[in-house]
Amino acid sequence: MNNDNHLDAIVIGIGGMGSAALYQLAVRGQRVLGIEQFSIGHELGSSHGLSRIIRMAYFEDPSYVPLLRRSYQLWRDLEVLSDDSLLYITGGLDIGPDGSSLLEGSLKSCIEHQLQHEILTGRDLGIRFPGFVVPNNFNAVYQPDAGFLVPEKCIELYTAMAEEHGACIHQNEKVLDIDTASDPVKITTDKGVYTSDVVVITTGAWTAKLIPDYQKLAIPERQVLLWTQTLSPELYTPDKFPIFLMMGSDDDFDNEGHFYGYYGFPELSSTGFKLGKYRHLRQVIDPDEMDRIPNQEDEILLRSFIEKYLPGAAGDTLAMKACIFTNTPDGHFLIDFVNKKKKNVIVASGFSGHGFKFASVVGEIVADLSLEKRTNHNIEMFKLERFL
Repeated sequence: MNNDNHLDAIVIGIGGMGSAALYQLAVRGQRVLGIEQFSIGHELGSSHGLSRIIRMAYFEDPSYVPLLRRSYQLWRDLEVLSDDSLLYITGGLDIGPDGSSLLEGSLKSCIEHQLQHEILTGRDLGIRFPGFVVPNNFNAVYQPDAGFLVPEKCIELYTAMAEEHGACIHQNEKVLDIDTASDPVKITTDKGVYTSDVVVITTGAWTAKLIPDYQKLAIPERQVLLWTQTLSPELYTPDKFPIFLMMGSDDDFDNEGHFYGYYGFPELSSTGFKLGKYRHLRQVIDPDEMDRIPNQEDEILLRSFIEKYLPGAAGDTLAMKACIFTNTPDGHFLIDFVNKKKKNVIVASGFSGHGFKFASVVGEIVADLSLEKRTNHNIEMFKLERFL
């Protein structure tokens, strides 16, 4: 990189989305700078925790499925380029009371996009996957393409490959101001001033701190994950136990369609069985002031579910970690230009606890918008206008 501070593109926030965007811009020959307020791979945001679910049966909306197909392809491409493993297929289950929104939405996406799937009764589920104990009135949709990603490694590889293609990365540098009225866009940090033709904001929970108008559109909430020692480890290995989403009761969906159910993973090596609850205790937080130490209330909430439905995984608690979900009001993503006339600042935020699996394709979308001001991917559902 030359000594002057003007760039073709600047990416602010180098987590899951930012690292993929940085890579895509660098590969396309852009003189690009990535600015991260912490270190790459930090545990203060939304992209840590050893595993992230990836699934094709998408109860949230069938229109996600084409993006998922591209996302899978791009993750596999990254594996080939890096000669490393990132995506592990275990199959996936959506489990809930018969007729629930989770099951109906999952089934709709499978039928509309002709995804291979099976419908299991509660009894069938217990026989096929004996790690579960569920009521007879529960059913499940099984989709064999689901699995998990290793998020820390995904970010590390995208970042390293972006640097190989000429990207520059500044760690531990905090952006103080984005002057969108200037042309080119002016960025002021605690270490310098830069200008850029395009700025990409992928700052997750810190989005509203850079764009105050987004305070009610990208809302950070505290999230806690728990790992337990399995009592019957043979039931929870990745070759025998799938990733899952599960409703504990009808109350795990609200009237606006928000999912508050549980999600879990097979036991990975010595890390244990992992479980979380979407939106956890629904605690809206300031990311700079959040209580990052899990407590007894957090543990009881998660362990009570494991003890009821997954008793073979209800051994000692091995670890707990806090992270952040950044939610939009409707639970769908926010990917758009901040100013539709200038089209020089792009925000990708509000991934609402189900976004990491899309990081590879979001990077591609952001690069398209940066260079072409459009993308062939269908992102109508993610535009800002829906909230105006």
